[in-house]
Amino acid sequence: MLTLENRLSAFIKLGDYLRNLPLEEREYLARRAGQHNNFFDLPNVSAALEGIASMLEEDQLTNWVARYDLPQVNENPKKVGVVMAGNIPAVGFHDALCILLAGHILQAKPSSDDPFLMPHLLNKLTEIEPGFQEQIQLVMMLKESDAIIATGSDNTARYFEYYFAKRPHIIRKNRTSVAVLTGKETKEELTALGDDILRYYGLGCRNVAKAFVPAEYDFTPFFEAMEYKKEVVNHHKYQNNYDYNKSIYLVNGVPHLDNGFLMVTESQQLVSPISVLFYETYANDQELEQKLETIQEKLQCVVSQEALWPNSYAFGQAQCPSVSDYADGVDTMAFLKSL
Repeated sequence: MLTLENRLSAFIKLGDYLRNLPLEEREYLARRAGQHNNFFDLPNVSAALEGIASMLEEDQLTNWVARYDLPQVNENPKKVGVVMAGNIPAVGFHDALCILLAGHILQAKPSSDDPFLMPHLLNKLTEIEPGFQEQIQLVMMLKESDAIIATGSDNTARYFEYYFAKRPHIIRKNRTSVAVLTGKETKEELTALGDDILRYYGLGCRNVAKAFVPAEYDFTPFFEAMEYKKEVVNHHKYQNNYDYNKSIYLVNGVPHLDNGFLMVTESQQLVSPISVLFYETYANDQELEQKLETIQEKLQCVVSQEALWPNSYAFGQAQCPSVSDYADGVDTMAFLKSL
């Protein structure tokens, strides 16, 4: 059986591997991943792997694990099934990391949109530490799992809640992210916001899909700062979404602003379609606080100027979660320790 020290060491080495990936290998990984999901191109696969590598930095990883007082050897490991999402590259990695470090057995069901990248990372981990072969299983069904972690839409979550009701579980539903703007942001801050909105083509739950802005907010500086992201429209699937949404707005006479690759329109809804940013106005901080409180259960994260708004990230940091940032705010490691 692997000790906690063995397991930690293997993940730290995996981080070193990812940080030193030559371009040729990154291109290969993106090419293979892109065969199953056209949105998994080189920039997005690279960003995802860099994000994982940053989680696996030795100090951050060891300090995080130390909080949980995990035993060196898990004498009673459970089979933990994970229904992995496939909206962004290797998005199920954090769950796998938690399960394996906690000494449990990972039963991973990769998404049909990401059947290559996650198994590749797990295979690389077993190359580094062969002892992990006893802890990692790729499965199609989760009938034998003692506990479940599942990520899906609000609709699939209802199915998961019913199907896995008798087993310990974490069921994640639709979440989205928002930005708080005041009109006092610098060009550099608005430029950083571009990553929060458009990295992964807006497909992640940590992507900003809506902005709260003061009444009479001037979007001109915003669009000027976004210009560096214009190449997203060169991706054929993104452009198809942009063209479709633009035609819908034009045909239906929906007021909107458009810079040729990103549209902004006022809406009470939270989740905007690809190529669209929704916005909603607020009169003062008190009203904004009420609006955010109302939608708290639907939010993955909030970004604001210098992270001044309570419990928010600075612009440009939405897609850079640390290893201790848990999806939906549910402490996965604490759940695993309780099994």
